Amino acid sequence: MKFLFDLFPVILFFGVFKWAEGHAEAAQGLVSHYLSGIMSGGTVAVTQAPILLATAVAILASLAQIGWLLARKKKVDAMLWVSLAIIVVFGGATIYFRDDTFIKWKPTILYWCFALALLVSQLALKKNLIRSMMEKQITLPDPVWNKLNLAWTAFFAAMGVLNLYVAFNFPLDTWVNFKMFGGMGLMFAFVIAQSLFLSKHMKDTE
Repeated sequence: MKFLFDLFPVILFFGVFKWAEGHAEAAQGLVSHYLSGIMSGGTVAVTQAPILLATAVAILASLAQIGWLLARKKKVDAMLWVSLAIIVVFGGATIYFRDDTFIKWKPTILYWCFALALLVSQLALKKNLIRSMMEKQITLPDPVWNKLNLAWTAFFAAMGVLNLYVAFNFPLDTWVNFKMFGGMGLMFAFVIAQSLFLSKHMKDTE
C-alpha cells in the first residue's frame, strides 16, 4: 500500500499525460485557462499541453500527498520532502518556461539524491540507511549490509544516468512510458536480484 502511495504523483502524471495526448485541444484549453498566469507568456502550443498539464497535476498530487500525512499527524519521510522540493522546482520551471527539459531532469536529480544520501551516510556518518530500514526484518553480517547499501547507491546512480539517456534520445511519450513502467520494472528486477543475493547470506547466518 505504501508503495502505491509513494507512486501516487507518478501514476497521476502518467495518466494525465496519456489523457492529454488523446485530447490535446481540451488539454490546451485547461493549460491556457489555469496555468497561463504562472507562465512566462505566449501561446501554449497543442504539443506542449500534455506535459505541462501532467506536470501541474504531479505538483498538486505531491502537495496533497504530504498534506494528507500532516493532517493525519503521520510522519513525513525526509525523501518525500526532498521529492516535493524537486518536483516544485523542476516542475515549476517546466511550466514557467514551457520547456520539458526541466521535468525530464527531475527523476535523475531524485535518484542521485537517494544515491548521495546512502553513500554519505555510510562513508561520512558511519550509518547504513538500508540496514536501518531492513534490520528489523532480516539479520545479516556487517559486510553484507555494507555491500547492500553500496549496491543500492550504484543502482540509483545508474538509474539517474539511464533516465537522462532515455529522456534526451527518445520521443517525449517514450520517456513518459519509461518513467512509469521502465523505472518500476528495473526496480522490481533489482529487488528480485537482491532477494536472491540475500537468501544465500541469510542461510549462512542461520
